[in-house]
Amino acid sequence: MVPTAFVLLDRLPLTPNGKVDRAALPAPDFAARVSGREPRTETERVLCELFAEVLGLDRVGVEDGFFELGGDSIMSMQLASKARRAGLALTPRQVFEEKTPERLAEVARPTTTGAEVADVGVGEVAWTPVMHALGKRVVGTGFAQWVVLGAPAGLGLEVLTAGLAVVLDTHDMLRARAVPGAPKLVVGVPGSVDAAALVSRVEAGPADVEQVAREAVTRLDPSAGVNVQAVWVDAGPDEAGRLVLVAHHLVVDGVSWRVLLPDLRAACEAVAEGREPVLDPVGTSFRRWSHLLSEQAVSEDRVAELEAWQALLGEPEPPLGGRALDPDVDTAPTLLHRSWTVPAEQAAVVVERIPAAFHCGVHEVLLAGLAAAVVHWRGNADGSLLVEVEGHGREPVEGVDLSRTVGWFTSSHPVRLEVPAGQLDDAMAGGPAAGSLVKAVKEQIRAIPGDGLGYDLLRHLNPETAPALESAPAPQVGFNYLGRFTTGHSTGPAGPWQPTGGVSGSVDPDLPVTHSVAAAAVVRDAVDGPELEITLSWAGRLLGEADAERLGETWLAMLGGLADHTTSPDAGGHTPSDFPLLDLAQHQIEELEAAFGRGHRSR
Repeated sequence: MVPTAFVLLDRLPLTPNGKVDRAALPAPDFAARVSGREPRTETERVLCELFAEVLGLDRVGVEDGFFELGGDSIMSMQLASKARRAGLALTPRQVFEEKTPERLAEVARPTTTGAEVADVGVGEVAWTPVMHALGKRVVGTGFAQWVVLGAPAGLGLEVLTAGLAVVLDTHDMLRARAVPGAPKLVVGVPGSVDAAALVSRVEAGPADVEQVAREAVTRLDPSAGVNVQAVWVDAGPDEAGRLVLVAHHLVVDGVSWRVLLPDLRAACEAVAEGREPVLDPVGTSFRRWSHLLSEQAVSEDRVAELEAWQALLGEPEPPLGGRALDPDVDTAPTLLHRSWTVPAEQAAVVVERIPAAFHCGVHEVLLAGLAAAVVHWRGNADGSLLVEVEGHGREPVEGVDLSRTVGWFTSSHPVRLEVPAGQLDDAMAGGPAAGSLVKAVKEQIRAIPGDGLGYDLLRHLNPETAPALESAPAPQVGFNYLGRFTTGHSTGPAGPWQPTGGVSGSVDPDLPVTHSVAAAAVVRDAVDGPELEITLSWAGRLLGEADAERLGETWLAMLGGLADHTTSPDAGGHTPSDFPLLDLAQHQIEELEAAFGRGHRSR
């Protein structure tokens, strides 16, 4: 019965009535927690070191859980990739199931050096489902993402050009060219893109950076193979400069930036120091992945999922704003946005303590709060909500390594969430209903057909199944958990190569709005602890600002209720999906936990 983490206090915080103020208790410091024993084998030692490297911790113990320490699905792919380079064969699925270095050491096997499947990233690349979903608009010049970094001292056009050239040659999709009128791209050979033509310098201050980025977007032309722009914003000798990196959305997604930014830094620093830039190799090419998707879309196993997806979509729901979305009226410029920051003490509980207590992911906690908020906000008597969940799309497949692959992988799938409508006030107040809510939503999310990728495949890549899903009800609410990022600073200007904010973007102004309400969340690990920001975007001609504001405040309050409930000593517990090899009902699990305690690890 080893505690998950320790927090030493001089005294317990008390309420005015002299009772322990549970809400004022600090969240456990998972970064400082190291399990009891030292690694006994070389495999355990290597895995402990890799855990610490991926999670940004000084040290990790053999019994420490990857996700309890802040890991997510993208980090699990990075861990599997680093393990492979260290000589250990692991899959992201094994990381999810085994969780600790101790248990992963039992399933890890030495990597083999036998013949591998030929993987050539150059040539024709078929559109992926997310590209098909947007159709011809996807090649518009305004559909882009960008990131702003602190410019390092001594950055010059020659260094930036040479560093970008290495990145272009390493990541195939940056050399892609859209084929007019055809749902495909063509990737050129390394060296086929002139980096010098993509790099520029402007004299401007930090306040002008967004305008610089938007001007750079206008220079993109995927039909001509111009997918990237790098702009050095020189603010003069007395002020820190900026580096603006812009890429067309056809060739990147949010996860791709986690690869591109460290690679560009490594390449530029090597050039500046007179060294030969050497970047880590890319595993599976985007070209091969797109071919795998096309094959899967018509496979017997995927087609067998169709009936389950149709049943999940069910019957149409009443319109959120009194009418359905109109693609001619509800377009991108009509979207309104509002963000809220979860209080720091609650944020630490939501992103660390709740997932650890309920053996789930942060996205499941956020979705539980969102579903409850929408049902409460609508006054939905049946407590049912259909949500489209956007994901990174890099689902684990045997023999595929996408941890360093740059491209647009984004996927989405619907999930039907049934929440206890009559108990939502209790959940918001931190009562027992909050725990029941998390457990119910967790199980419903995990009950979707397969790995969730099949919906997009059957909807966009299989002409036989596409009509059935196209005519089915579409979710009016969207959700996207953007993941967890390290900022490295809490105040003051960003340092060299440090992002000044998140990933920004632009779209075609004629792009129709796909959801009446779209919710997003992001976690930033600052030096003062995790920061959780939630955002709502809504069709401004469909919903009033006051209504959307009330929904956002309700979501924030629901997350606060979940956090308050989790400070109770009887909060948490397992659910049936934690025991895939056993046929256990929820009440049976709770009986076992009552008899033996919740501290036992699931296997």
